Amino acid sequence: MAHQEHLELLKQGSTAWNAWRVQHKEVRPDLSELDLHEADLSNANLQQADVSEAILSYANLTGANLSRTIVVGTNFVCAILNNCSIYGISAWDVQLDGAVQFNLTITPFDQPMIMVDNLKIAQFIYLLLNTKELRDLINKHATNAVLLLGQFPAERKAVLEAIRDALRQHNYLPMLFDCVKPASRDIPETIATLAHLARFVIADLTDAKGILQAFHTMVPHLPSVPVQPLILASQHEYGMFEPFTRFPWVLPVYRYADEESLLQSLQEHVIDPAEQKAKEIEKQ
Repeated sequence: MAHQEHLELLKQGSTAWNAWRVQHKEVRPDLSELDLHEADLSNANLQQADVSEAILSYANLTGANLSRTIVVGTNFVCAILNNCSIYGISAWDVQLDGAVQFNLTITPFDQPMIMVDNLKIAQFIYLLLNTKELRDLINKHATNAVLLLGQFPAERKAVLEAIRDALRQHNYLPMLFDCVKPASRDIPETIATLAHLARFVIADLTDAKGILQAFHTMVPHLPSVPVQPLILASQHEYGMFEPFTRFPWVLPVYRYADEESLLQSLQEHVIDPAEQKAKEIEKQ
């Protein structure tokens, strides 16, 4: 398909574009240098497309699939990039001034979900997770990243969003590891790597027995990273959690009654204690 035809189709919106891709099965559409200023591309399938040097300023790409997409020199100024899948994206010299970037998924669809809030940082984190040599070069450094662990199916997404929004309001960068997907042997190592980058960890133990397996890899070997556990008040910690309470950088479990009470008390009972413990560790 010619460039001009691509442009006209995309300007019709993501529904027309996605239907065309299903019908024609074009694997790597060339969208380079197209002017898509203010285009509504929400939920568009841009997987493996070449969007190099395209103009997507003020475009709405909410929910777009940008997996394995090439975005070299692409203009995303003031674009909306919320809830995008960006696994395998190739992003260089991207213009992101004023762009809204929340909940970018850096993992494939069949793996546990890892989300961050910045396209460039997302690439860096994924590279760290998969490049041992790079991880070995990086020692503990100042960061505002917070690792959020838990299991957040659809009925618990409101709790997840409450925690993430509160962290953002306090100028932290939330990194989400959602354990809804089936566990694998690589999960503990992945969580430990993310924890190395974090100022502290918030671990919601509600219906999340799986993340305790990762505690064995993370907690004993990271005394510089406080862990703030929390749990729905109607539940009890799993028995395998008790040994971790003996580590001084694991704070007391905070119990919350519901989403509303958690939101109201999050700063006082979750964020502030974890930040205070991080400062205490820094002084040691």
